[in-house]
Amino acid sequence: MRGPGAGAYPPAMRILLAEDDAAIAAAVKSSLQQGGHAVDHVSDGNSADHALRDHDYDLLVLDLGLPLLDGSDVLARARKRGSGVPVLVVTAREGLKERVRVLDLGADDYLVKPVDFEELAARIHAVARRSAGRNEASEPGLAFADIVFDPRNRQTIVNGRPVELRPREAALLEALLRRAGEPVHREALLSRVWPDHTYVTPRSVDTLVKRLRRRVEIQPAEPALVLTIWGSGYKFADV
Repeated sequence: MRGPGAGAYPPAMRILLAEDDAAIAAAVKSSLQQGGHAVDHVSDGNSADHALRDHDYDLLVLDLGLPLLDGSDVLARARKRGSGVPVLVVTAREGLKERVRVLDLGADDYLVKPVDFEELAARIHAVARRSAGRNEASEPGLAFADIVFDPRNRQTIVNGRPVELRPREAALLEALLRRAGEPVHREALLSRVWPDHTYVTPRSVDTLVKRLRRRVEIQPAEPALVLTIWGSGYKFADV
């Protein structure tokens, strides 16, 4: 990898970096963080697979030559689960056949090491922009009970009426709606709502949930829509 230049990064994202070379990982992570992104780093394929199962990421930067589980297997498993996370492969593996194979598995872009940080920033920007365009064109609104949330314009409708949510409240609502009926751990909510969560704690999630309840639950006397899963996190109630 060469020189961490300024680079034109897209809006802040939560990125999973799967890279087993410690020096490369440190340099890439530093460059991405300078661009305002929150970066989780794992150094083997099993850890990457588990991280993708447990958390929602805006982008995966994936090395293919990972120990324990090859990067192409990480990619194949994610796509088999239905994950649409954008994937930028950054690898030492060259050759047209390998590139075609990995793109056919579902990678969005492919870079051969060494790469320049300026180019890495540009590729990340392009992958994120294409993914956002696909989502805006095809993603339907999220709905549960009397709540409808449109991820494209961040509009919330409760019982047929628009409700104004603050940005973090909207992010929390979206995270819960995307996993409606399933418990979502506080740590996962924390990473989605506060991607730069160095100075906040899981208790911040609890406070935000209380605010969200006041805004989206129609009758306070009725059973709560957002349930507390003690020792874990929150979920939407089964209705």
